[in-house]
Amino acid sequence: MQFLKIDDLVSEKMKTYAPIIVRIAISFLWFGKEQLMNAEAWTGLIPESVISISGMSALSFVYSNAISEIIFGILLLVGFFTRLSAIFLALKLFGIMFIIGYNDVGVRDFGLAMATLSIFLYGADAWCLDKFLEKKNTTSSTL
Repeated sequence: MQFLKIDDLVSEKMKTYAPIIVRIAISFLWFGKEQLMNAEAWTGLIPESVISISGMSALSFVYSNAISEIIFGILLLVGFFTRLSAIFLALKLFGIMFIIGYNDVGVRDFGLAMATLSIFLYGADAWCLDKFLEKKNTTSSTL
């Protein structure tokens, strides 16, 4: 019975830190950096249909994807526009999964998309800049 009390205590304590653990912004930053540094290596993953629809070269598509992942990854990391950043990244990943299909990249992106979707559904946590600014605005409006 003592273990159940300890387990409940740890569980309650982890609820505070779970969103920051799930905040997967670092993976977006890493993939964005990799795409900028080795763009030619990533062009092979872009299907011809995407290139023809977008009107961009595969290299330009990789660069624009990398820049968007870095920008929204930074926003997600610091927790600024948390929900907007999370839904953008989740929808982008779901789109990649739809285009690429069921393979190792699609399965990986499914996991990342579901984690990012959970951040969107949860919203800003105690560690987000959004919460800090919200508290600051509430405090200044009451004065």
